[in-house]
Parts: sequence; structure tokens; C-alpha cells
Amino acid sequence: MAQAPAERPILASASAVRARLLAAAGVAVQQAPSGVDEDALKADSGALGHEPLALLLAEAKAGAVSAARPGRLVLGADQLLVLGGRRFDKPRDRGEAAAHLAAFSGREHELVTAAAAVRDGAVLWRHTDRARLAVRVLTPAAIDAYLETVGPAALASVGAYQLEGPGAQLFERVEGDFFTVLGLPLLPLLEFLRGEGVPAWAC
Repeated sequence: MAQAPAERPILASASAVRARLLAAAGVAVQQAPSGVDEDALKADSGALGHEPLALLLAEAKAGAVSAARPGRLVLGADQLLVLGGRRFDKPRDRGEAAAHLAAFSGREHELVTAAAAVRDGAVLWRHTDRARLAVRVLTPAAIDAYLETVGPAALASVGAYQLEGPGAQLFERVEGDFFTVLGLPLLPLLEFLRGEGVPAWAC
């Protein structure tokens, strides 16, 4: 049975990747970017650990959208990239993307991914997961060639790469769940959604 529009969860994100992952699993969502000031939340988070911070951001996004959508199930997600204790944000331009990739070259970093589900301001479910990725040694020429290949997509995600595309060429090894790397702990989220009757055919 197809989901009726009113039964669709709301994804508090403009992420095409997250929406596509859910849709491919049979969960149609409506998207409503939260408008949450992530930089301000990070600045105010003090010494909060990586997983608690990722959860804070995911819950804040879902909560902001939930406040304007009474009764609706709202999903929020966030992802942090951590290398040697330093957190990396999405690159602002090609130069910063190149600098990030140069920092990752020949080293391992972690992706910390969090998701939360909120209805009427109450957090019903939360989850975090980690993946570890080893980047091969990248020459400046290889970085330039990669960025030329992917174009503006390099600015669309933390780390300046998408593992499901040409970004796979950057890595020697990936340890962890593929969906977590893509930005959503999909299987635990689907388990929660089935408990909520979404989608009806999978329950």
C-alpha cells in the first residue's frame, strides 16, 4: 500500500542523498529544511563530545520543523567529520575543499552520523553511528583532478566527497556501515519507522 501524503514523515533537511536513501527503501518523505543555525549551535556546544553534538544538531533540526508541523513525524540528521580531534565542516569553496583533502591524505578520519525522530516537540527516537575511512596518499595533482571531475558536488558534503560516486577513488579502506557514510543510519531508522507503521507495506 502506498503512503498517503499526510502519512509521510518530514525530513528536516534539504539533503537529496538522505531523501533518496529513504525513497529507495520505500519511505516517501516531504522535505522541509530546518533553518537551524548549525554554526551557532556548534559554537555554543562547548566541550560536547562528537556523538552528543551530532545528536544535538539532529534533534534541533527535527525540533525546529516539528514546532511548525503539529502531529507530524519529523526526522532530523547530522554528520560530523573528525580527524585528530579536529572537526571539519563542509568546504566553502574549491580552495578549502582542496585543503581538506590534503589534510585527509594518507590518514584515517571518522564520520559520526546521528538521526532523531520528533513529534510535537518530543524526541521519540535517536541514534548515532560511526565509520572510519582511510584516505590514500593524494598528490596535489590528484586532488585537482578529482575536484575538476566532481565540480560543485565537492561543496555539498562534509569531507568534499561522496563515497557513492567518484569520491570512492580517494580511499584505501572503509570500516563501517555504508549508509552511515552517506549520512543516515538507515537500517536502525527503518526499524523505528516500521514500529510507527511507516511504510504500511513493510510493517
